[in-house]
Amino acid sequence: MEPARVLSIREINRYIKMKLEGDLRLQDVWLRGEISNFTRHSSGHMYFTLKDESGRLKSIMFASHNQRLPFAPKDGMKVLARGGVSVYERDGAYQFYVTAMQPDGIGSLYLAFEQLKRKLEAEGLFAEAGKRPIPRYPRAVGVITSPTGAAVRDVIITLQRRHPSVPILLYPANVQGKAAAPSIVKAIAAMNRLAEVDVLIVGRGGGSLEELWAFNEETVARAIRASAIPVISAVGHETDFTIADFAADLRAATPTAAAELAVPHMAELRQSLQSLELRMAKTLRLQLERARARLAHSARSPFFTQPRRALLARAEQLDRLRDRLRHRADEHRARARERLARLDGRLRAVRPAEQAAYARKRADAAARGLALAMRGVLRERQKAFGGLVRQLDALSPLKIMARGYSLAYDEQERSLIRSIREVQPGDLIKVRLADGKLDCQVWGLHGEETEHGDVVGIERERE
Repeated sequence: MEPARVLSIREINRYIKMKLEGDLRLQDVWLRGEISNFTRHSSGHMYFTLKDESGRLKSIMFASHNQRLPFAPKDGMKVLARGGVSVYERDGAYQFYVTAMQPDGIGSLYLAFEQLKRKLEAEGLFAEAGKRPIPRYPRAVGVITSPTGAAVRDVIITLQRRHPSVPILLYPANVQGKAAAPSIVKAIAAMNRLAEVDVLIVGRGGGSLEELWAFNEETVARAIRASAIPVISAVGHETDFTIADFAADLRAATPTAAAELAVPHMAELRQSLQSLELRMAKTLRLQLERARARLAHSARSPFFTQPRRALLARAEQLDRLRDRLRHRADEHRARARERLARLDGRLRAVRPAEQAAYARKRADAAARGLALAMRGVLRERQKAFGGLVRQLDALSPLKIMARGYSLAYDEQERSLIRSIREVQPGDLIKVRLADGKLDCQVWGLHGEETEHGDVVGIERERE
């Protein structure tokens, strides 16, 4: 019997992997389950577990597949996943490799719509504070839509009917399919560069959610919000709502309604102008009647009918004012004279000449006192200085040496010799007297008894 072959773990895992990948039924299968333990790696790969009431299955969806998902998977979401089963050789664990995925029970496009709407709304992209008013009387209107659809005809007909003098600038764009969103973004940017219109109409006719999807793209919403020209969105029918509707400065239910909102109607303008003309004429007539009434009242006033009487009354008033002015001037001069007299009396009472003489006497006395005090201080200082000089002279070593004392120094006169221990027989020393110096040599050392009774143990002579 041939012995069984021993396999490595890697070999058995690879064998199982080949078996699983060789089963065509397991390589293209749809699974229904709930997402749990969802993780998006920095590489873009998605790792999660698909589970139902009876089991779990580890799953992975590589970035090359999940970047096309129209929605964002998360924990708790029920999905339909398509892919194949294989083995991860390193761990020996089989897992489901997902290539496509869609929500279970709700359309993926609708889910993507709701997710993008919540995201942009959280950013404030739909805030009313950022929306610009549509100009009431635009000089020109820009239209971004398909040049072959019914929407462009409805918009042009409505604009020409309502206000034929307003120019229309049409920028053709794709409004359906994969190229639609980039085409719309490019058209909005081009219209802003041209800067020849005051308002933009961006839209298309009705259709399914898939057909209108270009207006649900994030790039289109951000282009509308970034436009310097106010934008009116006109997508689909009245019941159709797109992300572009929320981002636009104004939403119109239909392209025709957008044209009606973009320009005023000529008949309405004419009627409004007529109404303003009537109001202006009425106001002017009323102002003219009031001016005539004031003129008639002024013409009947005594100032015009009897001007001499009015001038006499003014002359009388002028005389009274002149008398009051003269009286006030006299009173002011009298008060000034009284004040001057009071000041003159106070000045005479002070007598500046006597005050100056008294000040000079006080200054002379102070000078004499200061001189006397300085002489006393000087005498005291001189006396103290003489005492200090006498004390210094009494303590001078020269005075002591004059009484018969001398000082002994070493040969170089660098240090004073205070003890016989500092010299040896034969040493040369300097002896300083009161009147000069002696050069001496030590011939012998003789110790003496100290004040404490000790005897210095030195008794040497030069040999």
